[in-house]
Parts: sequence; structure tokens; C-alpha cells
Amino acid sequence: MKKQALIRHLERSGCYLLREGGNHSIYVNRVDNRTSAVPRHREINDFLVRKICRDLGIPAP
Repeated sequence: MKKQALIRHLERSGCYLLREGGNHSIYVNRVDNRTSAVPRHREINDFLVRKICRDLGIPAP
């Protein structure tokens, strides 16, 4: 999955960018106050996409 498509899905699901790390961007779910790191690659593996969504408590795209 493309990184931009994942970020669009996260933001539509109520998550927001907390901060930029060294190699990752940290996103937070406002409702559950759960965090997850999103790597800065153009293409993100589907297994990792599902794990990020599970960590944030939102449905996978």
C-alpha cells in the first residue's frame, strides 16, 4: 500500500500526526489515545498496514 493512501485512511479515521521521529512518523488515535509508528517508505507492506491499524484501534483499509 502506498504511504499516502495509508495516511489518508488514518486521518479519515480520526488519527493525527503527533510528531516526526528519525525514521518514522508517530500517529495517535484521539478517541483511544493509542499510538503507532508509520515508517517513511513509499510502499508499506500489507501486514504492517494491518498491524498499524490494529495498534490504533481502527479498521484496516
